[in-house]
Amino acid sequence: MLKKIFGFDPATMTVKKEVMGGITTFLTMAYILAVNPVILHDAGMDQGAVFTATVISAVIATLVMAIYAKLPFVLAPGMGLNAFFAYTIVLTMYYSWQFALTAVFIEGIIFILLTISGLRQKIVDSMPLVLRRAITPGIGFFIAFIGLKSAGIVTPNDATLVSLGDLHDPAVLLACFGILLSSILLVRKVTGALLIGILATTLIGIPIGVTRFSAIFDTPPSLSPIFLKFEWKNVLSIDMAICVLTFLFIDIFDTIGTLIGVSNRAGMVDENGKIPRLKQAFMADAIGTTVGAMLGTSTVTTFVESSSGVNVGGRSGLTSFTASICFLLALFFAPFFMAIPPEATSPALILVGVSMMLDVKKLHIEQYIDAIPSFICILLMPMTYSISDGILLGLISYVLIRLCAGRWRDLNIGMCILTVLFILKYAFLNV
Repeated sequence: MLKKIFGFDPATMTVKKEVMGGITTFLTMAYILAVNPVILHDAGMDQGAVFTATVISAVIATLVMAIYAKLPFVLAPGMGLNAFFAYTIVLTMYYSWQFALTAVFIEGIIFILLTISGLRQKIVDSMPLVLRRAITPGIGFFIAFIGLKSAGIVTPNDATLVSLGDLHDPAVLLACFGILLSSILLVRKVTGALLIGILATTLIGIPIGVTRFSAIFDTPPSLSPIFLKFEWKNVLSIDMAICVLTFLFIDIFDTIGTLIGVSNRAGMVDENGKIPRLKQAFMADAIGTTVGAMLGTSTVTTFVESSSGVNVGGRSGLTSFTASICFLLALFFAPFFMAIPPEATSPALILVGVSMMLDVKKLHIEQYIDAIPSFICILLMPMTYSISDGILLGLISYVLIRLCAGRWRDLNIGMCILTVLFILKYAFLNV
């Protein structure tokens, strides 16, 4: 039954690892339940209603991933995309949040059509193999940087951009302890090392005042203030087209990057760079975005934190199904889950970044013509805080360097079309 529903293979997988993977992924990305409502509240939306929309959209999209795609990836409203929604469309372009929700809904419909047509699969196939392999270590750096930032180990600095955080801060010290504890558990090959590290660090944070429990159970807020609140009067405007296209570019390549990177780490990619059931995974993303807009939240996408569940053994839809159950429980136990501090989850992200760096050995970049685009892709993911920008600029450099070096025979028509579109994107849609 598990094989039929979730693609679970008893010869190579265990239920314990799948469930552990789902719980670990949920805990490392549960911050979205607190952050997304705050960001969209800045756009004028009801914070409680957005919390409910965030949970339900994550549950629906992740269930589609679990049962239809049978892959261990978890979805929820994405960071970056929610910031574009609130701070660019609403607070900079001065449109209503209803206008922004309409743009997300249109994007979701377009995604469904692109997935049915197979165009998203063709985009992945058009990318050179060396760049597809560079995505995994790039995401490793990116997710580790997210962990260091949320732990306070790396902090902003006006003079140097970033610097070392305050090592006398109890919260930072707690995160350092979590890294050490989780590292020891990983080295000793303890099952569920990352999950044990998260829970232990959370408990240790109570006496030092980092972890604060206010309640355990609460009734979920109503969706009515934001449910199906679309605005159609400006649907044919230039600004609507710009917003939809920007959502499309960011989401397409964030999702492609996450799926390729995490699939590489899970050993689910063949020697030609093909990912099984990729079209179904794209459909989960498209359905999640469309349903999420109807519920009242920004674009739903595959989370890079899925790599934390994969790292502890999650390989099938049972992992994502477990995560969806955790999200559903969070709807009623939000105060409990929100009490888990970022200092407790950040060690898992940092150590997952370590594991994803192991795939550097697959790059084979002895020649500059391959090394430079790969390096750009890897470096710019954390430096721009964007998976999609790393991929786009990596592919642009790949094509331009080969053209200038007289190696145009290495290129295919898909790469060239994508490069032109990416250049146009940065010229006209980089809002």
